Amino acid sequence: MASVNKVILVGNLGKDPEVRYMQSGKAVANISIATTSKYKGQDGNMMEETQWHRVTFYDKLAEIVGQYVKKGSPIYVEGRIKYGKFKNKDGVEQNTCDIVATEMQLLGSREGGQQSAPAAPRPAAKPAAGSGFDDMDDDIPW
Repeated sequence: MASVNKVILVGNLGKDPEVRYMQSGKAVANISIATTSKYKGQDGNMMEETQWHRVTFYDKLAEIVGQYVKKGSPIYVEGRIKYGKFKNKDGVEQNTCDIVATEMQLLGSREGGQQSAPAAPRPAAKPAAGSGFDDMDDDIPW
């Protein structure tokens, strides 16, 4: 039986990306994305709930995120969920939940001064090799 591990997030960055390089020279970027849900509470009033998601980018995608994405930027991310565990400084085991990004799209308009990055291929585009930025579309309306 086939299985699927796919996440799609549309939200805003909580802080500027943190980019670092591994010993191999490959880039890694970490961001946090806020998504907000609205619903009607038991008392009939509208409620708002914000969730924070940790997202990790690798290689060329990490470099692009580090260069073009800033705090508050609206962003679309596709990836997969990765669960992990670590022991904190007190020796207590902690669980983690991260999104490993495979595609990214900056949202918003150029007039806002934040959009000048190349875009990740849209789902309808042909599958791209590597990081997904080898065959960029020139017709994406920024």
